[in-house]
Amino acid sequence: MTVSRVINSPSGVSEETRSRVNEAIRALNYTPNLSARNLVTSRQVKLGVIYSNPSAAFMSEFLTGVFEEASAKGAQLVLLKGDNGRSPSPQALQELIASGISAVILAPPLGESPEILNVLREADLPMAVVGGVAHDAISVKIDDRQAAYDLTRHLIDIGHTRLGFVIGNPDQSASAERLSGFHAAVRETGAIDTTVVQGDFSYASGLAAGERLLEQVVPPTAIFASNDDMAAAIVSVAHRRHLNVPEDLSVVGFDDTPVAVTLWPPLTTVRQPVHKLAAEALQRLIAAVQGADTPRTGADRTLHVLGHQIIERLSVAGPSIVERRLKKLT
Repeated sequence: MTVSRVINSPSGVSEETRSRVNEAIRALNYTPNLSARNLVTSRQVKLGVIYSNPSAAFMSEFLTGVFEEASAKGAQLVLLKGDNGRSPSPQALQELIASGISAVILAPPLGESPEILNVLREADLPMAVVGGVAHDAISVKIDDRQAAYDLTRHLIDIGHTRLGFVIGNPDQSASAERLSGFHAAVRETGAIDTTVVQGDFSYASGLAAGERLLEQVVPPTAIFASNDDMAAAIVSVAHRRHLNVPEDLSVVGFDDTPVAVTLWPPLTTVRQPVHKLAAEALQRLIAAVQGADTPRTGADRTLHVLGHQIIERLSVAGPSIVERRLKKLT
């Protein structure tokens, strides 16, 4: 109480006491915890939103979910953006923390960035992670492995035996989980030829991956890209090579962002409810800040898995003309 009086009302204490407290503040490098002060005084909840994602479509859905939930709950948001999937600078992070935020929500891939997580842990700020898992944060995601398995099974079940797969950002656990689901479906089927190439969830990486897959002497008849942006890029590469989708090549994506229905043909894809994931994470984070939830009491209480759907559109058909021609030659 004496320290509080010195900071907030210096005239209310003696000169000797004020001098001793200020000396201790300097020695300990003390700064007031503005988020704790906000909670005590019941002021509006102020949340940091940290994001940096090469997919504009994904981020549009994510931020819409965050904005709508914050508006409904009367929470104030402070945005911090990194560039091209990279973390914001340490100085920017410290400035965000010093602004008096009560908690932080992290968009992929930053929810799995050790640098950011360590800084936020040191600041003792509650966190929510979307699309990934952090052991001491609220984590909201879908079952990426199962979703990729389901979509791969769909391609195999309609007759495709030559499959290409484009991996997402190697720094995100979702990328490895989707690849694992793809391999699981292939292993249990047998007699499936696969080619796997690396991407990073950006449209540009999808273009490069599409060229690598389609320049093969015997190219795949179906390509599974780990997000819709990369899938859209592969459709573009196919068109440049005078291949018809889906007659000559089937292409599928992941996320069901608006890009999935703004190109021709519209994409068959996994519907990941990005808007709902973001809103759910923010809702649980606000509840934790206000004491209605306890986000740091074990993975069973912090991990929340939402459902997914396979959305069938016009980018997929049975084995391609190329495949049928190959069979005739052999």
